[in-house]
Amino acid sequence: MPPACGERVIGVDNLNDYYDPALKQGRLRTFEGLENFRFERLDIATPGALARVLAESGADRVVHLAAQAGVRYSIDNPFAYGQSNLIGHLAVIEACRHAGIAHLVYASSSSVYGDRPLEGAGFNEDDPTVSPVSLYAATKRSCELMSQSYAALFGFPQTGLRFFTVYGPWGRPDMAYFGFTQKILAGQPIEVFGEGKLARDFTYIDDIVDGLIGALDHPPAPGGHRVLNIGNSRPETVLAMIEALESALGKEAIMVMKPRPPGDVSATYADVGKLHALTGYAPKVAIGDGMARFVDWYRAFHGFA
Repeated sequence: MPPACGERVIGVDNLNDYYDPALKQGRLRTFEGLENFRFERLDIATPGALARVLAESGADRVVHLAAQAGVRYSIDNPFAYGQSNLIGHLAVIEACRHAGIAHLVYASSSSVYGDRPLEGAGFNEDDPTVSPVSLYAATKRSCELMSQSYAALFGFPQTGLRFFTVYGPWGRPDMAYFGFTQKILAGQPIEVFGEGKLARDFTYIDDIVDGLIGALDHPPAPGGHRVLNIGNSRPETVLAMIEALESALGKEAIMVMKPRPPGDVSATYADVGKLHALTGYAPKVAIGDGMARFVDWYRAFHGFA
């Protein structure tokens, strides 16, 4: 929960070099001077590390967003996903159950739905999740099952949020919109997979934060576990995303079309009815506005005029 809500917050990260640690340090600097925030550098997969922090702090709720992200990276680096996503998640739920945590909210992923065509209705939480097309997706579904078992065994409430293509300022450089921005500004060609027809439910970070806090403030009953979609419910093609970037940058992209790589899905589309009914969640930021805000941040952070 953001410190602006009046809560005492402890941030945890190992600041690894999966992408430039300078960006991570820059994020941390935005918290400087806040009396109700402190940072602990640790690896959640290290036995006992998070348990120590929880025991010392007296925290009553946990938001678990740590993971090894990226579908394509999982093809060549599978063990990173076993360590961070599986062992790391197990360490988090173990620490939470011993600390008597009142509610754990953790990040799952839309990738658990597998490769599905974009049809008239969004992906629903009751849809099958038995055909992952990437190791990343398989680890995220495994985390859901681990949490379901721990909620039943030990009684502490848990909520898994299935995120749909989060973007915005301070985002991950391995995301397409981030890399595209860098290359368009440099006049370099961008590789567009699947002829740009792949569709994603791009969800702006501010909308994600609203939904996450809403879910955190509405825990299930003791022993309860649930999964909820958190997305924009407005899927856009990658070409539409590129057009939004071009408009914000005032510069056209040089596109090189490539076939869809292994592990990528055709489309994502969130049905957020359950989260809306629970919290009133209603995404507000359209892709044109969101990409413009990202570009403004990118120019400022990297010193572009």
